[in-house]
Amino acid sequence: MSAKTRKKTAVDADLKSAERVLRLEADGIRNLARVLDGKFKEAIDLLASTTGRVVVTGMGKSGHIAHKIAATLASVGTPAVFVHPAEASHGDLGMVTHADSIIALSNSGETVELTDLLTYSRRFSIPLIGITSKARSALADHADVTLVLPPSPEACPMGLAPTTSTTMMLALGDAIAVALLERKGFSSSDFQVLHPGGKLGQTLLRVSDLMRTGDEMPLLPPDASMSEAILTMTAKTFGCVGIVTAAGRLAGIITDGDLRRHLGPDLLKMTAGAVMTRRPKTIRPQALASEAIGLMNARSITNLFVVKDGAPVGIVRLHDCLRAGVA
Repeated sequence: MSAKTRKKTAVDADLKSAERVLRLEADGIRNLARVLDGKFKEAIDLLASTTGRVVVTGMGKSGHIAHKIAATLASVGTPAVFVHPAEASHGDLGMVTHADSIIALSNSGETVELTDLLTYSRRFSIPLIGITSKARSALADHADVTLVLPPSPEACPMGLAPTTSTTMMLALGDAIAVALLERKGFSSSDFQVLHPGGKLGQTLLRVSDLMRTGDEMPLLPPDASMSEAILTMTAKTFGCVGIVTAAGRLAGIITDGDLRRHLGPDLLKMTAGAVMTRRPKTIRPQALASEAIGLMNARSITNLFVVKDGAPVGIVRLHDCLRAGVA
């Protein structure tokens, strides 16, 4: 067999292995979706009524999944923390309060290291949700609500390494987090508050977060002279000036383009109202900054007045959006 043939054979074997793993784990999640019942709603009811935090725990690979579930819950509005079951037996039980609830993960349901946490939860009536593959186990017996994973073979060829079981646990944790998110009405605004850094925070920035307000806005009445308008445009550095009626509503805008179109010996004799472009493109304060960028790019402009009920409340600049990392 040539080296090229051996290499192709090895690649084919690797791909078949990967396909088998993904197929088995996908089958496990499909099986899980089919067996979900009223117990899932009971778990959500229990977690939604928790006034403290959700304590998520597990040992070994289940512990790694528990870490992720706690992080996901916290990121979508349900305060949560991971507590290592072995450390709980050596003082970390103090992290669990009577206002909390517990989600315990154990494929076998017989994880010895969970014993003290389970006993503590029963002693102080702390609500306990168990996630396990064994309906007849210590965890299932002690839990207030047990979510049982369906029988599904591990993707490991020996059937030993936690693979399909941990994938189902992870998916079930996501399902719990999203169900709680929807139950609580968690919004994109709430999400942005909890994700101020990174790409997610940048993507969810609103126009109101970036707009310039108050005296920074270049505004004049319609009867202002064009010499005053030009001075205001220069001083405010936006390259435009908004024209506001006596009632405080935005009537129009003067830009560099308007100046060029009216350039002539009589320009300085004209009023701002005579030169302005009526019905300028504006944006609302709660619009995403990415929407503002889209509008400015589509119109080949670099500024947008931010308007609420017809009145200018700010002005947003393309440069400020880009500097904030919005794209």
